Amino acid sequence: MTQIPTNAALLRQILVAFIRNEVRKTGLARVVVGLSGGVDSALSAMLAAEALGRENVLAVLMPYKSSNPDSQAHAELVVQKSGIESMVVSITPQVDGYFERYPDADARRRGNKMARERMTILYDQSMRWNALVLGTSNKTELLLGYGTLHGDMASAINPLGDLYKTQVWALSEAIGVPEVIVKKEPSADLWSGQTDEGELGFTYREVDKLLYLMVDQRYTKAELSAAGFPESFIDNIAARIMNSQFKRRLPVIAKVSQRTIDRDFRYSRDWGK
Repeated sequence: MTQIPTNAALLRQILVAFIRNEVRKTGLARVVVGLSGGVDSALSAMLAAEALGRENVLAVLMPYKSSNPDSQAHAELVVQKSGIESMVVSITPQVDGYFERYPDADARRRGNKMARERMTILYDQSMRWNALVLGTSNKTELLLGYGTLHGDMASAINPLGDLYKTQVWALSEAIGVPEVIVKKEPSADLWSGQTDEGELGFTYREVDKLLYLMVDQRYTKAELSAAGFPESFIDNIAARIMNSQFKRRLPVIAKVSQRTIDRDFRYSRDWGK
């Protein structure tokens, strides 16, 4: 059976240092994180508190009128345990105001609007607080394209983007994210009854095993089949990865000069320092 290597102590050390270094090299000292009540944002917030000090982390709770009350309650557990700053901003007025013009919009369209509305709030608070927006998307979600572009996938820095969901769970347990958050069924809580795994059609544990072999170990399709994965599952996941590539890079720029941004002009984040 496939096991994804997870050295929680080492991961904690690396990610705490990553947050501290990446924030400080911008000349800032603080971060803002959208705290949903889920395990990913809880882990990001608690790592940031360890890296920067709890007084330098602002958690923004952004419920919608149909949000599960447990989501806010769980987010508040993280705030209490970590001692970070927090505020609550309801997104109901702006979301409902917009969809008054489009009453027939389906749940997915409304969910995308909610995700992007939350991110505009985070970026506004980051300006007010002189801070960076901290990312919460994990490697599984990024590879599958399971997120909203310029919504929950947006951030200035992302400590979780190279951790599979199963690694997020393991690290969260190790650093003390409240157990009720680690153990609950993953959900973006964008509409009533929505769950990640129900929407995806497979479990995170199933897909993480495949993704690890496909991406990290570079297994071929034949090798993945020999490892016991159904061909239809392999093809489904491969298509998801390919079709969501646009979400994982800057917008493609038409090349008309000798040095085009993100092609020929590709200085690293900390060039010249």
